[in-house]
Parts: sequence; C-alpha cells; structure tokens
Amino acid sequence: MGVPKGKTSKANRRMNRANYKLTEPGLSTCPQCHALKQPHHACPECGYYKGRPAVVKAVKK
Repeated sequence: MGVPKGKTSKANRRMNRANYKLTEPGLSTCPQCHALKQPHHACPECGYYKGRPAVVKAVKK
C-alpha cells in the first residue's frame, strides 16, 4: 500500500496546482475544404471524415 513520504508544504502544493490549466485544442486542416477542425473528428464545415462523407449537411434554402 502506498504511503505518503511526508506532508507536502503549502508552497509545493500550490506550485503543483499552478500547472492545472486549460489548454487550447489542437487544430488541423480538413483535406477536403481546408477549414480548421479537431483531429479525429468530422469536419464541421463539409462533414467529411477520412475522405468519406460522415455527416450529411442540410442545404440551406
């Protein structure tokens, strides 16, 4: 069973917590329409994923 070596001081505890922050998502370009999209997701602009249509986009009238 793991046991802590000793009490972590307030300064060290706060220093560890300082690195928990939000990071911006990594973006890649869509090979079909060249819009920015998240990796491993269907493109929100054209609906393609891995060269195939994954999401059918509704046509605006």
